[in-house]
Amino acid sequence: MSLSGRSEASPGAAAPAAEAAARRSWWRAKGAISLLSLATGLLLWELVSRLFVANKLFLAAPSQIAMALATMTGSGTLGRHIGVSAGEFALGYVIASLLGIVIGLAMAGSDRAKQALQPWVSGFYATPTVALAPLFILWVGIGIWSKVLVVITLVVFPVVINTEAGLRTTSPRLIETVRSFGASRAQIFRMVSLPSAMPFIMAGLKLGIGRGLIGVVVAELFGSRAGLGQLISQSAETFNMPNLFAGVVILATAGIALTAGFSLLEQKLFPWTRE
Repeated sequence: MSLSGRSEASPGAAAPAAEAAARRSWWRAKGAISLLSLATGLLLWELVSRLFVANKLFLAAPSQIAMALATMTGSGTLGRHIGVSAGEFALGYVIASLLGIVIGLAMAGSDRAKQALQPWVSGFYATPTVALAPLFILWVGIGIWSKVLVVITLVVFPVVINTEAGLRTTSPRLIETVRSFGASRAQIFRMVSLPSAMPFIMAGLKLGIGRGLIGVVVAELFGSRAGLGQLISQSAETFNMPNLFAGVVILATAGIALTAGFSLLEQKLFPWTRE
């Protein structure tokens, strides 16, 4: 109790509040910079498309893209295209993520498994998706599963590689320290190896977002009844630049939002990965 009769806050109680306030301030500053950058880019885009591009078939202004988005939203076509592509991406991404983590764990935990699986991982990772998409469509048709297979093929290998790398880079000294206290193999994996590998696994999952979106579009370009790839292809054939750029903007926005969401989730669930 101070001489004035008021209780003084302890340093230990004030520290978390100060840290939370500093974190909020940092996020606000980061968000302001991002918004300023986005606004500047859109303004320059509008000026270039209005003043310097003679042929409107080559570039659509942001205002024209916004009108195209509003028109397609009102007619319901945009929601149908987004729903189809979102379903294909979500299903393929979830399957690829689970499969990639399991394969990465197997390769990191067994040298024989690594030797057996490494040639397949390296070979398929380097194979262009353009060469596989027509085969998947030929095998399973132009329905959802051909697109899901393309997404799986693109997403699974970054997850595999990052999962294995994360587990293999766990500090041997830390593992030996925990083992010296009588920890079992399962406890070492749960308390040491897996937390140490989480930054790598999350990096693989974030890399898979962009690759998965690319896979959806590539597969839909080769054959689809609906989807953002089909929208882009149809708009290019009819030289409808506002609709084409609208599809591209939606894909870019989805990639930014999903990556930012994963970053926030990573900081909430795995605070030790924060730089």
